[in-house]
Amino acid sequence: MNIKIQSVHFDADKKLLEFIENKVEKLSQVADDIMLAEVVLRLENSETNENKVAEIRIDIPHASDIFARRQTKSFEESIDLATDALRRQLRRFKQKQRG
Repeated sequence: MNIKIQSVHFDADKKLLEFIENKVEKLSQVADDIMLAEVVLRLENSETNENKVAEIRIDIPHASDIFARRQTKSFEESIDLATDALRRQLRRFKQKQRG
């Protein structure tokens, strides 16, 4: 699986990048045919401290893209919640393929 990480208007540190790669790689346990995972990190203009946004798009052959977007107070939490949502979507997709 190829993982592309883009941070908009800031530079993500190495620890965050490694965290993202580990989390996204684990999605291949659910679906081994994932071709590409694109992760976009950005800071939203918000009055609250929940301004860290993580968007993840998964590209699977013979299917439309699977997408999740989460906004929390830390990038790690946003990535964690987004990968959980993607895991559920991938399981549903795989069940539909089998059925």
